[in-house]
Amino acid sequence: MAAGVSRGEADGASAEEAGRKAADGRCRPRRRAPACDVEVVVAGAGPVGAVAATALAQAGVSVLLVEAGAACHEDLRASTFHPPTLEMLDRLDLLEPLLAQGLRAPVYQYRIRSTGEVLAFDLSELSDLTPWPFRLQCEQWKLARLATARLGDRVRFSRRVVHFVQDRDGVTVHLETPTEIEEVRARYLVAADGANSLIRKWLNVPFDGFTYPEKFLTLSIDRPLQDYFPDLAFVNYVSDPQWWHVLLKVPAVWRVLVTAPDHTPDAELLSDSTKERIFERLIGDPTVETRHRTVYRVHQRVARRFDHGRVMLIGDAAHLNNPLGGLGMNSGIHDAMNLSEKLVLVLREGADPEDLLPRFGRQRRAVTQRFIQEQTQKNKAMMEASEEARRSVFAEMGEVLKDRDRRRAYMHRQAMFASLAEAAAIA
Repeated sequence: MAAGVSRGEADGASAEEAGRKAADGRCRPRRRAPACDVEVVVAGAGPVGAVAATALAQAGVSVLLVEAGAACHEDLRASTFHPPTLEMLDRLDLLEPLLAQGLRAPVYQYRIRSTGEVLAFDLSELSDLTPWPFRLQCEQWKLARLATARLGDRVRFSRRVVHFVQDRDGVTVHLETPTEIEEVRARYLVAADGANSLIRKWLNVPFDGFTYPEKFLTLSIDRPLQDYFPDLAFVNYVSDPQWWHVLLKVPAVWRVLVTAPDHTPDAELLSDSTKERIFERLIGDPTVETRHRTVYRVHQRVARRFDHGRVMLIGDAAHLNNPLGGLGMNSGIHDAMNLSEKLVLVLREGADPEDLLPRFGRQRRAVTQRFIQEQTQKNKAMMEASEEARRSVFAEMGEVLKDRDRRRAYMHRQAMFASLAEAAAIA
């Protein structure tokens, strides 16, 4: 890698012009294309980028995973791994050590706060379809750290992609370090650099959708919530038109997710007084101590296109959704596996990239819109529905629970098996 090359020296053009050329792939080399340092650069060492890099490395592809932070970020939001995702991690030899760090949650519940009614779905019923008929409750950063440790010197921390130029032969990627700009030449660049992806912004691809007019607050506690609610599962969605909330168990803590008006200052949401009001309302005890308190905004957005010549978008760089149902991180990992399989065919078997890589984009974007976006919005609508609407929805779900075929079909879809089958059917 050549260090200390400035952006202007690297591409000989203004940042604006280079960005436009990078976006549509029209950039052409002025001289013989330089040799590639690696075949693929993956930007972002969260769970999605780390899985993509691991899948490529295990297939014999030379890969460099770069991360802006000094280590894998301990993000406490995503914590649910669905059964087909567990199958993918097993193929990468990442599942067994992850299972040892997580909780197996075969049952997830929809609860009605006003009546105490519980609708419970048990994934154990799908044991004929998968070796792992449960959700694994485990913080996402544990997967990221496990995968990056396996990758060893193929990971570079404190390196942020700030610019890139693609041409007919590859991509020149510029990485900002604490002291300089490094230049790396690759065949392909994979953007797993999150919701604020600079790579997506350089591509100038529209990020269609909306931002919810409310904030989400997550509080992590040691208090055993199972002592306050009968038969509480590890995953619980509590419906209420005035105060819906989610109760999730991960190995070390219970996590409580609630919403708040957009105009409420973050400092107020993170205050002791807010915490006390929440737990007084939840369990009648305001003295609960918290380990973490996090406020974040929630979006429903999908990039207009995922494949851009030699640059691909996956995970939060490509799509965002609310966390209800645990679909965001899982769909990002599904992006990573889909793309990695196609890149291996291109790089190792000479498959046509102009056929396979747009197919990746079509497959993953279609299921993101038709399933992930639609289902997460439905989940939220159910949680906050009026009493009248809630009665209708829960009555229908009660009928689903009574019917074996409908119950299995519902769990099959919620567990994301159906979305993978739908993607595979897209040419």
